[in-house]
Amino acid sequence: MAEKYDVIIIGGGPAGLSAGIYAARARLACKLIEKAALGGLIVNAEKVENYPGFADGVSGLELTELMQSQAQKFGLDTVIGEVQGLTLNDSLKTITTSAGDYDTRAVIVASGSEHNKLGVPGEEKFTGRGVSFCATCDGYFFQDKTVAVVGGGNAALAEALNLTKFASKVFVVHRRGELRATKIVQERALANPKIEFRFNTAVSAIEGGDFVKSLKLEDTENGKASTLKVDGLFVAIGFKPNTEFLKNTVPLDGAGYVITDEKMATPVPGIFAAGDVRSSSIRQVIGAAGDGAVAAIYAERYLSEPH
Repeated sequence: MAEKYDVIIIGGGPAGLSAGIYAARARLACKLIEKAALGGLIVNAEKVENYPGFADGVSGLELTELMQSQAQKFGLDTVIGEVQGLTLNDSLKTITTSAGDYDTRAVIVASGSEHNKLGVPGEEKFTGRGVSFCATCDGYFFQDKTVAVVGGGNAALAEALNLTKFASKVFVVHRRGELRATKIVQERALANPKIEFRFNTAVSAIEGGDFVKSLKLEDTENGKASTLKVDGLFVAIGFKPNTEFLKNTVPLDGAGYVITDEKMATPVPGIFAAGDVRSSSIRQVIGAAGDGAVAAIYAERYLSEPH
């Protein structure tokens, strides 16, 4: 028999934890399901400078640990398990997970997103052997070495700046002629003497022996090939939403993100979405937390209505 709840929250990042705080505090019978560790991608951020209340900044890990502690204080129940499917059964929704099945009257999807990959030869082979998706996690292993970061947004430049604390040289490889990061982040990266930019350049292959030794590059304007010797490569080229389990349950946009209204509600009654998994998300921790609160408030209102 599936356990029954008022609301199930899928995902334990800032959006899910915020929703959990509000749902548990409202005394709803709720459970949060997370497939790995609570906190989401923000736990890898060395310093969050723009979250209100932390004038000197706070690490992503500490911030989400505080959120988790607050949610548990109000009685939020959490379980580790991977969500495999969502089935609609009249007013109930059944969530199938690796930890068991759950019936619920409302669902808040806060499953976030994961890093995009380059999809080039050598990427899979050298992942964990020079190819990384997290400078905070792996930067220490590149003391006094030469590394490259692929990407031109805030995440890529944050990775590059973090790596300058360890590496002797950091190349930023960007397929366009200008950066997409915010101006203040660009200014910091451009002013750092350890960082060198390779614009209009794409990585076409990753080469090496036991570990990464070089990158094959291609000029995106004239197709000219070149080789860049590096000891490591950090990939920061955006994200894809974790929405595979939704299948045809709720409408998704062209990139696979969940479409919601201003109440975080999907067109399917009782299903809400919050955070990075939501279409038009600003991809900021404060936005995710706000989304989670809004979703929980309107989920509670949905549950109070006759169906």
